[in-house]
Amino acid sequence: MIKKYRKTISSYALITLGTILMSAGINMIYEPMSMVTGGFAGIGIILQEFFPIPLWVVTLGLNVPLFIVAAKKLGFAFVKKTLYAAICYSLALALVPRLTVTDEDYLMAALMGGSLTGSGLALVFRQSASTGGSDLLGTILKCYIPSISTATFLAVIDGVIVLAGMVVFGVKIGLYSIVAVFITSKLLDSILDGLKFAKMLYIISDSPEQIARGVMEQIGRGVTALEGEGMYSGNDKKVLMCAVSRKEAVSVLKLVREADRRAFVIVSDAREVMGEGF
Repeated sequence: MIKKYRKTISSYALITLGTILMSAGINMIYEPMSMVTGGFAGIGIILQEFFPIPLWVVTLGLNVPLFIVAAKKLGFAFVKKTLYAAICYSLALALVPRLTVTDEDYLMAALMGGSLTGSGLALVFRQSASTGGSDLLGTILKCYIPSISTATFLAVIDGVIVLAGMVVFGVKIGLYSIVAVFITSKLLDSILDGLKFAKMLYIISDSPEQIARGVMEQIGRGVTALEGEGMYSGNDKKVLMCAVSRKEAVSVLKLVREADRRAFVIVSDAREVMGEGF
């Protein structure tokens, strides 16, 4: 019981640290340099050019209706960590000091901002959470249009926000913002154990039905059961196979550990995945 509480506290502490790092990148680099890198914070930076609205108010205000819809559509258990991360993120945006630390050097701003936000996002994602915003919006939209992947929705949403920033603040700043987005995504991939676009998981367990049901209901991914035979024991086994995104792979591994700590799991890179959801 103590170990469980310690693990929970550690998880929420890492989420808190991640949101602070992300907020430092926004308040100390992106906002002073008018760099829009997507997300609800990007919308806030654009709005500040016209209205004196604090970033934390924008992110919190836009997230509230999303969480109401997500709780109804996906269940509160799905969004509770993300809700905590979103609240922490808004509080950090309100509390982290607004400083200019790059002296109008946009390349340095892209490097430092991408490093801070990428590291912060990785810490949050590794705890099976996100800070809401475009991530959560993409997940909700996929519920209504399942033929389009969450990654596609995210690319479109963030792309529109970055283009809007380019229109408001100029092409030069917009191009450096794209560099920052690239650095963020590459660092995020590296920290998340080298996860690429997709991961293929093979799961051998004594509880295949429970794991398959969890993946389909909680993660929203399909699972295929292959017939297998243990050559040493001679016992028949079901081998579960599923393709998931880099962030979802963390959630699937957690789900497998909770269902069967003795499960044998192989995780491999999927260079190209075609079909529903990808």
